[in-house]
Amino acid sequence: MADRNVTTEPDPDRTLGRRELLTKWVPPLAAGVLLGGAGLALHGREGRHRPPDTRAIAVPPDWRVDPSASGRLATAGGQGPEANLRRALAALGGIEAFVRAGERVAIKPNCGWDRAPEQAANTNPELIAELVRLCLAAGAAKVTVVDSTCHDPERTFNRSGIAAAARAAGADVLHQGTAGTVLLDLDGSELGPWEVLQPIVEADRLINVPIVKHHSLARATVAMKNWIGAVVGRRNSMHQRLPQVTAELGAAFRPTLTVVDATRVMVDGGPTGGSLDLVRALDQVAVTTDQVAADAWGASLLGVAPRELPHLQIAARLGLGNVDWSSLRVEA
Repeated sequence: MADRNVTTEPDPDRTLGRRELLTKWVPPLAAGVLLGGAGLALHGREGRHRPPDTRAIAVPPDWRVDPSASGRLATAGGQGPEANLRRALAALGGIEAFVRAGERVAIKPNCGWDRAPEQAANTNPELIAELVRLCLAAGAAKVTVVDSTCHDPERTFNRSGIAAAARAAGADVLHQGTAGTVLLDLDGSELGPWEVLQPIVEADRLINVPIVKHHSLARATVAMKNWIGAVVGRRNSMHQRLPQVTAELGAAFRPTLTVVDATRVMVDGGPTGGSLDLVRALDQVAVTTDQVAADAWGASLLGVAPRELPHLQIAARLGLGNVDWSSLRVEA
């Protein structure tokens, strides 16, 4: 009689039966195959520890008529924004030298703040309207005035006067709430992929129309910093290294023209302002193909020299333009 307290160890050399093989070993093997396949499928995907692959993301187009041409700058003053614009443009060959029949034009004002025109926080609406009319007269198929505002977009565009003036002149008016976006690689050391307003990306010609004003961080804000309004997203992060970011924006966005509004200039309290005591009526406009010169000219109206603006030094090193704006000046 066998001893019931004795256990029998399995024989390691015995042959496994078919049923035992299927039930004991096939499930772990199948799980391993599935996990391995999943690993191969997930390999290379973007994740929390892998930044997005930007190689397939386009960079912004170059909207300049002739990227190899030397920069030029013309100024006009004393006759109101509309006449000043026409005189300055005429000195550079007229709008027809930059906008041709059938082209789509995007106009990028500084329209960030819920302020009235006389407070000089946003681009003068009369200047925007005249530019729209000139582009359409040159044969532009479509003109879109577009910006990504800081304050509520509808209130900002309406109170600034830009929406009504631009529409009356024949333009479409869009903002971050009504325009689509396109992911582009801004291709800088600080700036990578950003959502850019679609009307800007799709335009054949792009005209930057900043206003000259004081800025609490940058001292002066004119052309290149205005490109912050071309993108949508967490733009507050751009202010952490503002001089570098401003120069990289200038490198990413190469407009057809820069039209600088110095009709009314906010000399302190920027960028939002509010008090009319902070505004000086200068009644000047500059038109240029050089963004760096635009910033230097605008800053000079605030009594700020180029050497006092770090972003201009960076932009000059990047070969974006000439801080000596007077050397580019063409008489209007």
